[in-house]
Amino acid sequence: MTTGSTTAAVTLQDITMRFREHTALDGITTTFEKDAITGLLGRNGAGKTTLMQLVAGHRVPTSGSVRVFGGNPYEHDVVLRDICFIKEGQRYPDHFRVRDALSVASMLFPGWDADLAASLLRDFDLPAKRTIKKLSRGMTSAVGIVIGLASRAPLTVFDEPYLGLDAVARQLFYDRLIADYAENPRTVVLSTHLIEEIAPLLERVLLIDRGRVLLDADSESLRDSAVTVSGPRDKVLEFARQHELLHTEALGGHARAVVRIREAAARRAAAGSGLAVEPTPLQQLVVAMSLQDPADRALHLAPSTDLEEVS
Repeated sequence: MTTGSTTAAVTLQDITMRFREHTALDGITTTFEKDAITGLLGRNGAGKTTLMQLVAGHRVPTSGSVRVFGGNPYEHDVVLRDICFIKEGQRYPDHFRVRDALSVASMLFPGWDADLAASLLRDFDLPAKRTIKKLSRGMTSAVGIVIGLASRAPLTVFDEPYLGLDAVARQLFYDRLIADYAENPRTVVLSTHLIEEIAPLLERVLLIDRGRVLLDADSESLRDSAVTVSGPRDKVLEFARQHELLHTEALGGHARAVVRIREAAARRAAAGSGLAVEPTPLQQLVVAMSLQDPADRALHLAPSTDLEEVS
């Protein structure tokens, strides 16, 4: 896990956040790398939104330290002007038209790019004079996307930014994000459940569950850290025992398993023992890790001849 870095845009040190009897974040220590796109992943209720609120200066942690570009973001104008947080279900004043929202954004963000905003309005076919509350859910999401991209904020955080957008509009967002990021690098945090769609964009992945970090890694090393093996049940389970079994399913004498490995030689060993070896898609790895209970791992290795799926 990364606990500190000279290239960190955001540093969280031993962050705990409690709401009465509920602990939303529990001792999180991590960083968001400067000028990198990080996927913030996890199930509903994992603590993602709370973490983003802390980073954006909307809340103060119960304990621990949050630093954004070296400063505390909470009520710190110098830091806050470098942060653009596009929230899920972003609310606007009832009378605001699309162009009003963009006008206010242009005053808030020093790096605002009016030409990019105008281009994005055309791309998403957004009516500048229409009241935002009269827009569809997808078009309202598109307003947030326009603001997030055109802000050119050094730290831009998107919390499920494309609710209501169809597949074509989502792809447009990904394409415009990557194109502008290539020309104007900045720190981007994307929280989403559409893991496979954003996987090609991500340079780092932070997975949290029940308020704790499960996975914090760069995408390249992550791709090498897990394999899906299939073949005779006894061989699959023998291979899994030598590594870290995350998920298995079996039918009769055949089994398939998602396994965390520590070295590339493990792939060759699996293939050499007659197992089929495939890369594990990011979404499958995230699901397996989120559902995995270390106390139940012994169940994965129990013999069975019935159809089973244990996560």
